[in-house]
Amino acid sequence: MINASPWIVDETLHSPLFEPLRYWLERIDPARFPDLPELNALLAAGPAVATQRGLPVRFVAQQTGRQEFAAQYEPRCYLTGEVQTRSNNLHDLFNALVWRAFPGSKAALNARHYQALSQTGQPPDGGRGQVRDMATLFDESGVIVASAESELSGLLADFRWKELFWHARERVRANMGFYIFGHGLYEKAMHPYLGMTGQGLVVQVDTAFFSWPLADRLQHLDEQVAAYFSDAAHCRETRELTPVPLLGVPGWTPENELETYYENRDYFRPGRRGRVPGRPAQGELTRLRKGR
Repeated sequence: MINASPWIVDETLHSPLFEPLRYWLERIDPARFPDLPELNALLAAGPAVATQRGLPVRFVAQQTGRQEFAAQYEPRCYLTGEVQTRSNNLHDLFNALVWRAFPGSKAALNARHYQALSQTGQPPDGGRGQVRDMATLFDESGVIVASAESELSGLLADFRWKELFWHARERVRANMGFYIFGHGLYEKAMHPYLGMTGQGLVVQVDTAFFSWPLADRLQHLDEQVAAYFSDAAHCRETRELTPVPLLGVPGWTPENELETYYENRDYFRPGRRGRVPGRPAQGELTRLRKGR
């Protein structure tokens, strides 16, 4: 339950962690937590947001209790466009805003959930299964990493944090971009902490990408990520993602202006070598954080 007023402050709003959502956050009253009609008004304030079946997305109240398949969270979204959203809930608010900022990617993830559930149902061990584990991990903790240098992408995939974020610092600033996708990460970013880690999907881009307006960059990334998750060859295991220690990104916290910051091996941990074939994702998982 959100009781504080204002619920978001300028210092948080203008943090680089919130860059993909800033346009939409600036259209919400910071003194009052937004309700469902306000969230649905945001959907109407820009390009149409739809499921992969072409149904318009709308946010509806969360249902409780045991539900039939078609009424469950992912099937209901896929079949009707209705996204169940809890009132006064920060986690669900950021989920709604990510639908607004990355509509194609959210629709593709929802479709993969629906397809996996339709084909196999709920696994007997109560887990999600590999496809849904991967989709959930990215949905909750994903970071889209735009890279114009394959060498930098390789440093990221190989957990060579100091080489990447310190020794190649200016190249990272010029040729890499980190865009938070996971709504669980946005909730954590309200109070960032040492150890905060995302799960990165690397998208190779041209150097010209970084001169584009933010809206064009986000649209391009959304299209690429949506295509990735729509391909049946992808979204099969969590190893397709690579960990990203977010507060190591140059400029994302004042503390990382010192070289000694990157010597904290509790945060910048060495990882196991070995990449998963395929593009644009590289790397492997540190841990799976369950979402919905």
